[in-house]
Amino acid sequence: MQLNIALAGNPNCGKTTLFNALTGSSQYVGNWPGVTVEKKEGRLKGRKDVVIQDLPGIYSLSPYTLEEVVARNYLVQEKPDAILNIVDGTNIERNLYLTTQLIELGIPVVVAVNMMDLVRKNGDQIDLEKLGAALGCRVVQMSALKGEGGREAAEQAVALAQSHQAGELPHVFTGSVEHAIAHIEESIASLVEERYLRWYAIKVFERDEKVLEQLNLTGELKEHLEAHIADCERELDDDAESIITNQRYAYISAVVGRAVKKKRAAHSMSTSDKIDRIVTNRVLALPIFAAIMFLVYAISMGTSPMALFDGSGEAWGIGIGTLGTDWANDTLFGQIVPDLFNRFLLDAQGNPVVAGWLYSLIQDGIVAGVGAVLGFVPQMLVLFLLLSILEDVGYMARIAFIMDRIFRRFGLSGKSFIPMLVATGCGVPGIMASRTIEQDRDRKMTVMTTGFIPCGAKMPIIGLFAGALFGDSTWVAVSAYFIGMAAVILSGVLLKKTRIFAGDPAPFVMELPAYHAPTAGNVLRATWERGWSFIKRAGTVIFLSSVILWFLQGFGFVDGAFQMVEDNNSSLLAAIGGVIAFLFAPLGFGDWQSTVATFTGLIAKENVVSTLSVVLQVGSEAAEDDPALLAAVGLHFSALSAYSFMIFNLLCAPCFAAMGAIKREMNNPKWTLGAIGYMCGFAYTVSLIVYQLGGLALGLVSFGPATVAAIILLAALIYLLVRKNKYADQGTGLRAVAAAAK
Repeated sequence: MQLNIALAGNPNCGKTTLFNALTGSSQYVGNWPGVTVEKKEGRLKGRKDVVIQDLPGIYSLSPYTLEEVVARNYLVQEKPDAILNIVDGTNIERNLYLTTQLIELGIPVVVAVNMMDLVRKNGDQIDLEKLGAALGCRVVQMSALKGEGGREAAEQAVALAQSHQAGELPHVFTGSVEHAIAHIEESIASLVEERYLRWYAIKVFERDEKVLEQLNLTGELKEHLEAHIADCERELDDDAESIITNQRYAYISAVVGRAVKKKRAAHSMSTSDKIDRIVTNRVLALPIFAAIMFLVYAISMGTSPMALFDGSGEAWGIGIGTLGTDWANDTLFGQIVPDLFNRFLLDAQGNPVVAGWLYSLIQDGIVAGVGAVLGFVPQMLVLFLLLSILEDVGYMARIAFIMDRIFRRFGLSGKSFIPMLVATGCGVPGIMASRTIEQDRDRKMTVMTTGFIPCGAKMPIIGLFAGALFGDSTWVAVSAYFIGMAAVILSGVLLKKTRIFAGDPAPFVMELPAYHAPTAGNVLRATWERGWSFIKRAGTVIFLSSVILWFLQGFGFVDGAFQMVEDNNSSLLAAIGGVIAFLFAPLGFGDWQSTVATFTGLIAKENVVSTLSVVLQVGSEAAEDDPALLAAVGLHFSALSAYSFMIFNLLCAPCFAAMGAIKREMNNPKWTLGAIGYMCGFAYTVSLIVYQLGGLALGLVSFGPATVAAIILLAALIYLLVRKNKYADQGTGLRAVAAAAK
């Protein structure tokens, strides 16, 4: 018989660390039905009959966020056999608010007090027996970070699930409130399962809309119960929901007073508080953040240390990721892999032993195409590793707090910065990270703008044009990130002035976890999950696109006959690109080669470089720093058209994989098409303005209809930015936010 254990707790309580330790590699990651909240479940190591469901991190069972709705629907409708509630021992009072609600569900509960090593380090004491007696459930200690007590807590939950015995409900409420809840219990006893009776009664007292809709009470019963609730509100001079919250915290305060002894005075600061006084300081926070991000990108994508020996790199070259990427491009996929295939494909004289088209498909299509992408895996892994360390240490939560006061001025939440930061590595996990944003309109806006941030796959495009036309100038890469952030900010201002996105961002509430040393398991797991998504694309989408691209550029009609072509100007690719190239002529790159490169970039942005190397007849194996490719690109583009091409490809719709992530997060075809259309339209507008007005100023473009269109679009953009927001007062205030969340 299968047992289902629900893992529940506040965000940053150590729940995910424990889940990884308990389940190992036997995990399934998906989405909860109908929503974009991540669903993770796995089997307990050594117990195939025990399934552990990792619920989203929540603060309560009130339906204000998608995570809270998902968690409580699972607990009430799926009916797990037991709940393992993870509680942060360093912030026990706040965490017990959820605990009391979980116990009221009537499901067997084991409370695992986590971070007990930090509790002892702080000189505090938690009497687990007194805490368990007060809560009416089993309480155990653990340290997920050190791998202590987690397995024992899980075994306790399994034993409790097998016994089907829930503890005695604690006496949380008093006086007229308890009397009213008891009366509601009697009135709805025939409508709900007995073990959930207490929880439903409290939710009816709170006038929970979803519960009232589910119970479908008669009008007469509603009036009767409402009279009791109103009497309590008049007596205590407060609304029902606040009454429940206040009495719950009063009970928790009494429990903590009996079971917890604090060594440190209430006004004294912990080590984390002292660090936060510096890293979240109003003046120092941004410079510290900039320095940390500079180091992250210098280590992952900066100049390779090996470049110091030949004088081709900066004196401070520390790019470990670049070192790996250079080896992968030049040695692994430049020599080892092609030579390995040649052993089977060539005879002793160096002639193919298979058909010419098959040899070309394998070496020029598959090996070169996929290899050009996999060559960037070392840079991606180093970047993901460093970001995972920052996340595990606790600094990422501080970044969101720091950026909130900046982003809020442009209509975005501070939580929007986390997806954008993750997107600098790969757009797919960046877009998926928007799930942490509670308010629907803020989440949708973040999904629509995250793709503007230059991801790792766009770096080869930047490197190619910087080397071909701008003398490897660092300002090209800097300007790319500046343009990406400017696009996000401008979009935030523009979209907030529309009815759909109007209103202030949701109030920023985030519990900052205590700083702690990163654990190798968590960091490596997070790095691998993000890196594997990048590698999978190379083995699926990019593999297929490489084969299709090889076919289209290698075959065509010559003298009325369909055959392999030597000159790709006669290829199917040239014919297709030539039909739609006129659309990009106003942007400065209206030729079939550039058009085809742009469209293959929609499959995967990494394809832009390999496509240009093919259509410019350099060779599909050429990397972005290949001298022959740099020379060919330098002849094909002018500096202005190259910059326009780069801007369009950085800002337009992302790769197919990222579009798929947008579809999953939007969960609506119209919103998906709207998001992709907005990005393409915005990219076209910016590129048109840059090329037409820049060319006019430099004397490279003559005045014409496209120039007029650029002037009109620039004027319209400025007007939309400065015009008064007629929806400024829509959806402001905490009540509106709560209503929107419901």
